[in-house]
Amino acid sequence: MAEAINQFAPKESKSALARRLGISRASLYYRPKLPAKDLKLKADIEMVMGQDKAYGHRRIADELDINKKRALRVMKLYGLKPKRRRKKPEKPKDKNQKPATTPNLVKGLAVSCPHRVWASDFTYLPYFGKFVYLATVEDIFTRQLVGWAVSTRHNVNLVTLALVDAVLSHPIPDIIHSDQGSEYRHKIYRNLLKSLNIKQSMTARKSPWENGYQESFYSGFKFELGHPEIYPELGELIEAVAQQIHYYNNHRIHTALKCPPAVFARRYDYKNNPPDRQVTAVRQVV
Repeated sequence: MAEAINQFAPKESKSALARRLGISRASLYYRPKLPAKDLKLKADIEMVMGQDKAYGHRRIADELDINKKRALRVMKLYGLKPKRRRKKPEKPKDKNQKPATTPNLVKGLAVSCPHRVWASDFTYLPYFGKFVYLATVEDIFTRQLVGWAVSTRHNVNLVTLALVDAVLSHPIPDIIHSDQGSEYRHKIYRNLLKSLNIKQSMTARKSPWENGYQESFYSGFKFELGHPEIYPELGELIEAVAQQIHYYNNHRIHTALKCPPAVFARRYDYKNNPPDRQVTAVRQVV
């Protein structure tokens, strides 16, 4: 604007020109800053999307600590879109299985602390004409993966190993929730729960949304892991699964928590059991 003014009215003072145009004198020197800011934000968004392919505008806004409406506006302006998730394959179905009588203890339950309720499930990864199965255990309060196991077979051993992995490194929960799969109805698995004094909870038949915590986790996990066959050796695939779980727990921003699950868990623990209280407890014991 200033260049145009100098070109067409070089002899007229800025004050006189501003009065004639009915604007302030400072407006004659205005340079729009929004395009430059948008370009800078575009570069920041692309950097985040390069690291976290599934992030939409909400989690990008959380990562960059900006308003989500601004993130959405710039993404639309430059056509930045997260990659679409692949359609999730269905799990193997149990044939001729009677409905379980185990109730859903989680439905309508307000969970207000860690290790009150865990959710468990397993999924499968197509791998060179076969399948590799991943079983996981998730704390539904912190959304943290507390246990997992990988196998080339889906059976009671798979889900049992995932539970054992969880209880070896975390406090034992009151309830563990799953679907009605035969793996979770097996005598070995139920005896383990009984020995640990864990109550079993199950979804209604053909109601996967009642275990939505695990369903949601697998949806994002598979997308970010990539196709399993990019890992030529089974050991490489298992290592990639371990790294992806670590990333999910410690670095990936969870939409509901606004931070990674492990960070949320540490914040909760610090708030409810601060260091000064821990020191006092130690002194009392001594």
